[in-house]
Amino acid sequence: MKRAMLVLADGMVFEGDSFGAEGETTGEVVFNTSMTGYQEI
Repeated sequence: MKRAMLVLADGMVFEGDSFGAEGETTGEVVFNTSMTGYQEI
């Protein structure tokens, strides 16, 4: 694993470990606290 950063549009930065292909990408961040129904999001 390599170190990685998640940088949000408002400037917040989260650091962690990455896995998979290397490179830069863009996408959507989804936060869900429910115990069921995750598949519907």
